[in-house]
Amino acid sequence: MKTTTILSTAGFVFSQVASYAMGFPTLNPYKRSNSTFPGTSGLKFTIDGTAGYFAGSNAYWLGFQTDNDDVDKVLADAEKSGLRIMRIWGFNDVNTVPTDGSVYYQLLENGKATVNTGKDGLQRLDYVVSSAERHNIKLIINFVNYWSDYGGMAAYVAAFGGSTTSWYTDDASQAAYQNYIKTVISRYIDSPAVFAWELANEPRCSSCDVSVIHDWVASTSAFIKSIDSAHLVGIGDEGFGLDINSDGSYPYGYSEGSNFTLNLGVDTIDFGTFHLYPSSWGTNNSFGSPWVTAHGAACAAAGKPCLFEEYGVASDKCTVEGGWQKTALGTKGIGADTFWQFGDTLSSGKSPDDTYTVYYGTDDYTCLVDNHVAAI
Repeated sequence: MKTTTILSTAGFVFSQVASYAMGFPTLNPYKRSNSTFPGTSGLKFTIDGTAGYFAGSNAYWLGFQTDNDDVDKVLADAEKSGLRIMRIWGFNDVNTVPTDGSVYYQLLENGKATVNTGKDGLQRLDYVVSSAERHNIKLIINFVNYWSDYGGMAAYVAAFGGSTTSWYTDDASQAAYQNYIKTVISRYIDSPAVFAWELANEPRCSSCDVSVIHDWVASTSAFIKSIDSAHLVGIGDEGFGLDINSDGSYPYGYSEGSNFTLNLGVDTIDFGTFHLYPSSWGTNNSFGSPWVTAHGAACAAAGKPCLFEEYGVASDKCTVEGGWQKTALGTKGIGADTFWQFGDTLSSGKSPDDTYTVYYGTDDYTCLVDNHVAAI
């Protein structure tokens, strides 16, 4: 989903993960083991050693909060609801250092990349990971945005040149990107709170040959696995480019440079991801369920589970999204779904609302979370 930038005031945090990253003795008791971390079993995901279908959500903004209590409240409310997965932005790139003290993770400027590991940088993400460990929530941590919100590929282009299409093959951008990936993974490599590492949010390469994104997926996922072979790796794509059950509409086509089945076939990609926004794609809500079943069939054929990773409508959420959830739950090859997006009341007021937000405690929340979890 394309997101809107929000600003917050920096605050100090010290956590077990931060202490490790800063060179102090770690208190993390976990050993690196594939059985410790989320994984896959056939077409199912596994959490805490149990295979099944899991529900979750997206809270891209969680790592930008500066009040620890807000982070804890969000994850506690999600835990109480039976949600197991939360997808967040593990990136926040800028081309100039903010003057208002707002959180940023990486400065990309004049051909250089500097990771911010300070209290207004990755220490905020540290707290989210440590809180997720306490609240039994598993995090999908994403490394870059296709969209310009929170910097994204455009921030790399501003620092290193090129364009968002050449970004995938530009040596300088890719070197900075991989260095950032290595930095983030190194901080949380032992954490059982990590559900998966994710290459990008909705990567596109307009009018590119599908080999461009495919080759980038293959090289980046192999790089991640060379650092951390125990955690899952996904792409974070929208699921574009699919022949199965195609109706010939834009999302099934290849104009954005993506081939879903080709990319899913990469050995170092553990599961498929796809999104669903009919109003943004020039289709209607009835497009949704066939889109879900088509991706389930593709994942079943590949022998990997699919995560129905983002989906949303601005109105009539219970009927429309609830119908998509029922389809996903009953479709072979779909192993989990994470609606866009989780909403809650923070110390500063309501969390970001892009009209798709489903707020904790509302009727829509009862339908799309409480009832859905009960059905699972």
